[in-house]
Amino acid sequence: MKKKIIDLLFIIVGSFIFALAVNIFVIPNDLGEGGVTGLTIIAYYLYGWSPGLVNLILNGFLLIAGFKFLNKSTIVYTVFAVLFNSLFLHLTSDWRIASDEIFVNAIFGGVFIGVGIGLIIRVGGTTAGTTILASITQKYLGWSISYGLLFFDLIVVFSSYFVIGAEKMMLTIIMLYIGTKVMEFIIEGFNTKKAVTIISKDPNQIARQVNKLMDRGVTVYSGHGYYTKEQKDILYIVISSQEVVRLKKIVRAADPDAFIAIHDVRDVFGEGFRENTKL
Repeated sequence: MKKKIIDLLFIIVGSFIFALAVNIFVIPNDLGEGGVTGLTIIAYYLYGWSPGLVNLILNGFLLIAGFKFLNKSTIVYTVFAVLFNSLFLHLTSDWRIASDEIFVNAIFGGVFIGVGIGLIIRVGGTTAGTTILASITQKYLGWSISYGLLFFDLIVVFSSYFVIGAEKMMLTIIMLYIGTKVMEFIIEGFNTKKAVTIISKDPNQIARQVNKLMDRGVTVYSGHGYYTKEQKDILYIVISSQEVVRLKKIVRAADPDAFIAIHDVRDVFGEGFRENTKL
């Protein structure tokens, strides 16, 4: 029950931030947006229709269409997201800030959009619209949610060319790209870790030092060189970014010729790492 309340708070905050992005940064600067929100903004520019009301109606139809593709929990969270999103779009429709720098507004619009949608998706909800389509492509095509959203949103954005013109359309694309990167950061986790693969002549010494000095676990794989066919133990270690320098010193001290490969990983949880919220 406590988790559901926290999830609902995330959805409310995310919906509010997204509404601010639309009403403070997008509409006052005649920018576009992707998905259903982009269509509601176009309708607002052309006919003066309320974005909140149009958003509620269009997303209601999409929720019905996408019902069988989403699990029960996601459906419930998405209904809440759509209702709060539409409500906040209406309540903040007159909110403005004093800024005539359209590029700055596009940047902050992207940041707010990314944070808002990211918070909603992170707890298992969606904002309906193209998010439903992105969830479907993730399930059946393996696309990430963020890039699935970008793909479908760009279709709407390119259509907005006939309403907002080429320059505003290009700024909208920049805004959406920023939003996608911010959203990806929010969804995948704030705490980026480093995964390190080590191939050495003295893997046991390195593993012992990592256990003793860094208090980190080490996974050992068995492998062999393709050319020499020599059997080797391969070490796999996950550490924080701040521990990379220390690990390098341990490896170089044990084996100056060791091979080290380092790459980013996200959403690391389990023993030795804090647990992140799952989608």
